[in-house]
This record gives sequence, structure tokens and C-alpha cells, in this order.
Amino acid sequence: MAQSSVARSRDFRAIGCALALLLALAGCGRSDRNLIQGYVEGEFVYVASPLGGALDSLRVERGARVKAGDPLFTLDNRAEKAAFDEAAGKLAEARANLDDAKKGKRPSEIESLEAQLKQVHASLSFSEKDLARQASLMRTGATPVQEHERSFSKRDQDLHKAAQLQADLVTAKLGSRQDQIAAAAAHVQAMEGALAKAEWDLSQKSQAAAEDGLVFDTLYREGEWVAAGRPAVVLLPPRNVKVRAFVPEEKVGAVQPGDRVQVFVDGLPAPFVGKVSYVSPRAEYTPPVIYSQENRSKLVFMIEAVFDPESAAKLHPGQPVDVRFGS
Repeated sequence: MAQSSVARSRDFRAIGCALALLLALAGCGRSDRNLIQGYVEGEFVYVASPLGGALDSLRVERGARVKAGDPLFTLDNRAEKAAFDEAAGKLAEARANLDDAKKGKRPSEIESLEAQLKQVHASLSFSEKDLARQASLMRTGATPVQEHERSFSKRDQDLHKAAQLQADLVTAKLGSRQDQIAAAAAHVQAMEGALAKAEWDLSQKSQAAAEDGLVFDTLYREGEWVAAGRPAVVLLPPRNVKVRAFVPEEKVGAVQPGDRVQVFVDGLPAPFVGKVSYVSPRAEYTPPVIYSQENRSKLVFMIEAVFDPESAAKLHPGQPVDVRFGS
């Protein structure tokens, strides 16, 4: 009986040691009262074209990582390319018309006017001599008055014709009027705007990544029609990955933006270190997502924490985590 009692005592001591060890291990785990349950949240970037078209080429795959400027997809751009070429041609025409309006007549046209003016001057010289001769003859009575008047009229006609051609020659060298030049310049500006619009439309049929990130999803396959404004690729930049946790009311006063945060993830021995980026000013009685069955109705405040890009790339939206604030 004594040996049996001693044996039972030894068994009890062994069980007690095992329980103590289990409690010690549990105390070293994440049952720490300073830990808050949370989850990883991602704010996605939906990349779309403002113009519709068939998906010509998809340059990325789901799960790939892209750099800023990497091409994502291209839609069919034949209509936009034709519109761009048309606008470029119209602009070239408008610029040529403006240059022509600033110039005078063509050299051959000016030479023609100058030749006509020389002819009129020769005719004027003859008519002036004939008028003088007729005036002399009329004084002696050798010619009738009508011939003198005819010579006088011919001289005046040649004189006015020479003045007209001289004015035409000056005008031909001046070019178009200022209002015509202004109208041609305004037309050039309008065509430049139309070309810029056509160029922008053409550029929007191809989309590139605005920043580094993960290709979270692709929503269309090549050959499918993508409506205007509908996203074809979903990106998740590292700076858009954050952790949300819900802090009890009695602890929220000790948490401030910029505070250090440790985030524990299942399966990883070391925590991720980040900082508090947002403290909600509004209380919530029922958190939208929480991974604890305790304190469901407790007053809590949402806290958001962000991380460096390298750490953020290792976190996945929807992943449950444990959060410890401070050091």
C-alpha cells in the first residue's frame, strides 16, 4: 500500500509538472493580453481605359509583380490611329494655309503685274506726246477739237490704268489682310487641339502600371470586348496594404498615429514592424471583421497600420493577424 501511495504521488507530481509546462508555453504564445486581433486589408487599383475596345493584348498574368511604367494591356486602336492620322493631315493643311496667307502673290504673278505696268507706262508716254501734238495742231486750226479731246481722254485712261496697276502691285507684295491671317492662325490652333485630342485617345488604348505592385487579378481575356471605363487589370501596390485592428475603448487613448506596431502572422516566427497610420475618431460596437469570439459587443475603435514595401509584399488581404502596439 505504501509503495502504491508513493507511485500515485509521483504520478501527480508528473502531471503537475506537465500542466505547469503547458501553462508556461501558453504564456509565451499569443494569449498575451496586449495582443489585438486584426486582419490585412488591401486597397486595390482598378486599371481601365476611358475608351472601349477589344482586348488586343494582355501583357501581365495574375500574381506577377510589375514596376512603374510596365505595360499592362492594349485595346484595339485602329479607329483612334485613323483619327490621329486625319487630324495630323488637317493640321499640316491649316499651317500651309497660314503660311500662304502671310505671303504675297507668287513671283510669276508679281512679274505679270510689273509687265502690265510697263506696258501702261509706255502707252501713257505715247498718249501724253499725242496730246501735246494735238494741242499744238488745234491752236493752228489744223485739227478739229474732237481729236484733241480724244487724245486728252486717252492720256487720262492710261494715267488711271497705271495708278491701278501700281496699287495692285503693292497689294500683291503685302499678302492677305490681317483679319484673314488671324482667321488662318485660329484654324491652326483648332487643328492643334484636335490633334492633341486624337493623340490622347490613341494613348489611352494602352495602359501601364502607375507604380510598383502585384497583379492581383486580370478580368478579361484577349479578344473579349472591354467597355469604356471597365477595369481590365487589378493591381495591389505595397503602399496600399495595411493592417486593421479594433482596439478597446480603454486602450485607444494610448495609441497615436506614428506609433510602432508589431504584427504577428501564423507560421512566421518574427513579427512585421510597422507604424500606426490612422486612428478612427468613431466608435464601433460591432466590428465589421474580427477573429475573436470574446468581447463582441465591446466598444472598439478601428486602427490602421502600414509597413515598408518589402514587408507589405509578404502580407495578403484577408489574412488574420495579431497586433501589438508600442515596443
